[in-house]
This record gives sequence, structure tokens and C-alpha cells, in this order.
Amino acid sequence: MSKRKIRIPAFSMKDASLPSGRVLGLAGVLLLLLAAWLLLLAGRQWQAGREETALLAQRDAVQQAAGARVAQVRKALADASGRVALRNALAVGDPVAAARVLSGALDGALRVELLPEDLQPLYARLPEGSFGLLALSEEALADRQPVVRVIRGARGPELGAALALSNGQVAFAAYPARSMLDAVLQADASPGYIALRQGAATLAEQGDVNLSGLAESRAAPVAGSPLRVAAAMPVPPSGPFGMGALPTMAMGLLCLFVGIGLLLGPRLRRRNLEAAPEEEELTLEQALAREREAAPAVVPDVAPVAAGMVVDRGIFRAYDIRGVVGQTLDHEVARAIGQAIGSLMHEQGLQRIVVGRDGRLSGPDLSSGLIEGLRLAGRDVVDIGLAPTPLVYFAAYQTEAGSCVAVTGSHNPPDYNGFKIVVGGETLSGDAIADLHARLAEGRLHAAEAPGGLEVRDVAADYVLRVASDIQLARPLKVVVDAGNGAAGQLGPAVLTAIGAEVVPLFCEIDGTFPNHHPDPSEPHNLEDLRQQVAEHGAHLGIAFDGDGDRLGVITPEGANIYPDRLLMLFAADVLERQPGAVIVYDVKCTGALMPWILRHGGSPLMWKTGHSLIKAKMRETEAELAGEMSGHFFFKERWYGFDDGIYSAARLLEILAARGEDADAVFAGIPEGTSTPELKIPMEDPHAFIERFVAEGDFEGARSTTIDGLRADWKDGWGLVRASNTTPILVLRFEANDTDALARIQQAFAERLQRLSPEIALPF
Repeated sequence: MSKRKIRIPAFSMKDASLPSGRVLGLAGVLLLLLAAWLLLLAGRQWQAGREETALLAQRDAVQQAAGARVAQVRKALADASGRVALRNALAVGDPVAAARVLSGALDGALRVELLPEDLQPLYARLPEGSFGLLALSEEALADRQPVVRVIRGARGPELGAALALSNGQVAFAAYPARSMLDAVLQADASPGYIALRQGAATLAEQGDVNLSGLAESRAAPVAGSPLRVAAAMPVPPSGPFGMGALPTMAMGLLCLFVGIGLLLGPRLRRRNLEAAPEEEELTLEQALAREREAAPAVVPDVAPVAAGMVVDRGIFRAYDIRGVVGQTLDHEVARAIGQAIGSLMHEQGLQRIVVGRDGRLSGPDLSSGLIEGLRLAGRDVVDIGLAPTPLVYFAAYQTEAGSCVAVTGSHNPPDYNGFKIVVGGETLSGDAIADLHARLAEGRLHAAEAPGGLEVRDVAADYVLRVASDIQLARPLKVVVDAGNGAAGQLGPAVLTAIGAEVVPLFCEIDGTFPNHHPDPSEPHNLEDLRQQVAEHGAHLGIAFDGDGDRLGVITPEGANIYPDRLLMLFAADVLERQPGAVIVYDVKCTGALMPWILRHGGSPLMWKTGHSLIKAKMRETEAELAGEMSGHFFFKERWYGFDDGIYSAARLLEILAARGEDADAVFAGIPEGTSTPELKIPMEDPHAFIERFVAEGDFEGARSTTIDGLRADWKDGWGLVRASNTTPILVLRFEANDTDALARIQQAFAERLQRLSPEIALPF
């Protein structure tokens, strides 16, 4: 059977309507102008790259000089502490002789001190004394090795070094810091910026100070100290669609050649018209084959995770993403997570997102990776830099982005970090968090044709103004603020000062190693320094923030630790005065006195699951005006935005206390308090499976059971709770009763069931 031919008309240049030579010439001129602009832009990008390389070389030189000085001081102190004469003096209890030996061994030191193990002389000097020296000495006692940091001296910054000796005393020496500061001041930072920083303090800087807010993205740590050398360059010119120098140059050359072609084209095209080929007849198969060859390639809308990359499923928790830096979290994992979040935003039609990070040392690297991934998915990022988590939430409202990610390890140890995620006003939790991992595992990641934009913005001043414009204290209050070296160290005191409080800062230097104590105010032992300082300063109140500033702890003048559920009772009474009938949400770990208290004050109490994201979701569902958790999270919708904010909650607490004539102890004396325990924790390999078995055992006799989150049993005279933590492999228990006898009875009931299900379990009560 013969193949049927069909006639495919060839495109004939003779039949086409050709643009005139004048039009082509004009197009050629425009392309040549575009080529000139692109090539000039590529040259500027190339020059900016050279300047950045030179700046980073200067930064590294300063880093090396500072590192060498720190190493020298550490070695000098270590060598001096090993001298036989010093050991002999310490052995016979002669501190004068020991100090004399130490001074003679430390050449070049401005001053040398031998401090007792309890450091009471340092505490007695506060607040006129040096908090830096105290922090340095406490760190030396904890680490048992030489520690070095810049502290404030009588004549300016000094390089302090401390070491705990064999008898428990602390050897301290102060050296001039001038050489390190001069290394910065003598650096050639033009046209950028270089600074030597420690925590939130800038010790020396050189270059364009307007770039200081960008410098943390290129910060390099100084080994053996909390110092770092930060650097920044002006934002380099960006090529079309965010292209770099080489692609921009390639596009410029392409425009150049095409422009030349258009200028010369009419003459060449007229010459070629005479030799145009005749039409050809094709079979159907040949025509379809040519059509397939000519069809444009289909560009997929997704890009897989980097080949061979595996993201640990275990870091995707119930309320956020959290892991150990260098083990389950690094720059590339953050980049992949950023692209997954950006892909979710793409599907929801959301474009803009705010990113901020707490003060952990891994923050800049993880934040950078996250931003890369978000931009890869085509999202526009507003980077607010180092910021407590509430400021990240606030920026999402202020910029109307509606989405944000806080890069934070919250109250976890320094080597942890993670991401708290809000997309379109919804805090991701549970299945939504799990879906991010599924996207990575399946490669369901959107890759935009051009990267999203990046804007660097400082919103701290706007936050302070927003709070201070709404809250002003009726009378001045003195407050000790313990930030635990966390991200709230600057913003917290600034806000409380702005509303009219006198602030005494304690551990407010932002330091991702948390040298003084763990930044978790829910653990009573972490509040001991704050309790001592409140007493010594005669303060009206002590305020403690956690590592990222979204939780609050409180110490009264008499040293009482006010548990968050009792704080919530005070907040509820205040809110219900203006919002009668409002829903007040609280988690299962809160006091049994909350429900009757809220009812007596005309409100609607609602117990719910533990977890900041779960609480926020329930608040939106019920349109609640206030919520709180036993962990210290407070969520104000009335006069605020409904997210958990330890700093704003502190301001509201001071507002209430300032309006009352009594001191804080008298105010809280009017709030019910039973005999209760703090959160008790039992490590367990699979706590969720254990809780399923525990609940399956049924109700306790004579108690009302609640099983929305573990099992809570309420008797007339008290209650007990056991639940599985959603963030760590532990069981969490708490008990409360009217008296110690009832408390012991309830604990015994829980102990019997716990030990029946797991005989080897170690009970914490």
C-alpha cells in the first residue's frame, strides 16, 4: 500500500510580509543600547565581586588577629595556674601569696584578681560593678577551662580571662583590648563595613555604618571566645531576573550580536531571498516527525531535592521543625526546607514571607539557607535579621506578608536549632509539618523561573513604638530582666523602658552559647540568679524570657516563682473587665482553679491541648481573646495580635501591677494557689505508645477524666496529669491538690498505674 502524501506548505520568505529596513535598524539600535547597559552592569557586578572578596580577606585577617590574641591570653592564664608556687599557696590557704604569684606570672595584665567560688564580691558590686566580669567568672566555674571575653573596664573595653582553680577559686586577669580593636579600625573596609562584635554589642567598626544591619550574614566567629567579626557589602547590582555577572554578560553579548545582525540583516536577507528553497512534499509520518522535533520542550514545574540528600524525618515535630546542628540540620537542609515552605506558599498564591533568627551561633547559616530555598521557590523574602520570635510574628503583620519563619531553637541547648513556621496566618503543626517532609521525600518542590526578591528590614523600633503607644505605666516600677543571653536581650529591656519601667538588665548580652544558665524559665533552678538580683536591687518584679522571647517567667520581691497558670488568672481577670464573656483558652497542664476563676469573672473557660500552634489554632476557631500555657506562652488577642509573645506579656503584667497600689506579692496573694508540683519529666523511648496504654486502662475511681492530651484526672480536691511530650521523648506529669495529703494520694494513684504498665520506670516523685 503506497504512502499517502500530504502537502505541507513551506513558509516562503517571498510570500511573507517583511519588516522594513528602517524598523529592523531601529530594533538593532535598541538592542545595541540594551547590550551596552547589560555589559556595563556585568562589569559593575564583577567589580562588586572583587570588592567583596577583598572585604572578606580583610575580615579574615581581623578574625585571625583576634583569634591569636585570645589564644595567647588563654594560654598565659592556663600556664600561670599550673605554677608550683601558686598551687602551694592555694594548698596552705594563703590567698595573698597566691594572688602575688598569679600577678607575677601574667605579664602585661592590667589587673589580676583571685575570686572566691561563690563570687559574692562581684555580686555585691552590682549594679555599679561589671556584669561582664560576673558572667565571665560564672562561665569559668561551669567550664573548668580558660574563658575569654571582652568586658567593660574603668577606662574602656578590656580583654578579660578567667579560670577556675583546683580549690574552687577563680583566677581573673584583664588585658588591654586595644590591639583587637585597632585591627578593625586599621582594616580597609571600603566600600563595605567590618565590625568586631560580642553578643549584641559592637566593640569597633570601620566603613559604612549604614551597612551594619547586614553584617551578621557574613560574620566569622573568633575561636575560643564569644567574639565574631561581622562584615557587609552594599547590595550588589542585580542583573535581569536576578542573574549574576556571567549570565548578564552573556545576555549582553547576545544582544550585541543580534543588534548587529538586525542592522546588517536587510541587505543579507534580500540577497538570500533569491535562493529560497522550493516547497517540499512530505509524507504524513515525516510531517508529524518534524512537528515533534519542533515542539518546545516541557519544563517541569518542580525541582527535586539535591541528589542523594536525605532529610531526617525526626526533625519534623508536632509544633515546629527542630534538630541538632551538624547532625540533622545544616545549610542544605535549611535550603530544602525553605523551598518546601515556598512551594506550599506557591500553591496557596502567597508571595511574601518574613524571616528572622534568634541569637544561636548557627542562626546566620541556617537563615541564609532557608532564604535561598524560599527565593528558589520564587517567594519574596523580608529578612529582619536577629530577632526574638515575637518580633518575627509582628513583622509578618506589619508588612502584611501573613507568612513568616522564625529560625530558633527556643529554650533548647545551644547545638539545637529549628524553624517555627506561619503560612497565610496559620501556624503549621501536625500534618502540615509532616507534609513538608513528604514534599522533600517526593521532590514536590516548586522551582520558579526567576528567584524571589530579598529585602532587609529592621522592625524593632516599630515594635517598641507599637507597644509603648498602647501601654504606659501608671507609676514607675523597677524590674530586673533576665534574658538568659537569648534573643530578647535587647528588645525586652527596650520595650519595658519605653513603657516607663526602670530596667536592671541581667544576662541581656545576646550569646548563643548561653554562658550563664539555660534559657528556660519553666525550670525553677534557671530563675535563681533572677531571684537573687530582685532581692539585691529591691526591685518590684523579676522578669525572665526564654531563648527566643516568646515565654515569660516571673519572680516577686519576696522571691516567689509565679507559675504561668496563676499569671494567666491575673491576665484573664484584666481582659474580662473589658471583654465580658470572652473565651479564655488554657492547656491541660494548668491549675484546676482556672475554670472557676474565669467563670466567676464572667468568662468562658476552655481547656485544650498543649502546644503553641495548637493553642493558636483553637483561639482562631473560638475567637478567644486570651490564651496561656503552663510553659509560659501567653497569647493576647485583646489589644494585640494573638501570637505568643513573652515581651508583650511582660508589658501587660507591669501595666496591671502599676495600676494597683499593692506590691506584686500582695496582688498574687489574692489569686488562688494550691499545693502543686512543677512539670515532672520521665524519659521514655516511645512516650506516645505508653500513653495509649495508660489511657486504655480507663478512668481513676472518683475522678473526671480528660483525654484530649494524655490523661488528666480531676478529683474534688486536686488533679493529676500524664501526657507525652511532642518535642522530646519524655512523659510529662503534673499534680495539684488542696493540701499535701491529697497531693500524695493523687500521686500514689498515678504511680501505681505507671509502675503496673512499666515496672522499671523511675518516678520523679
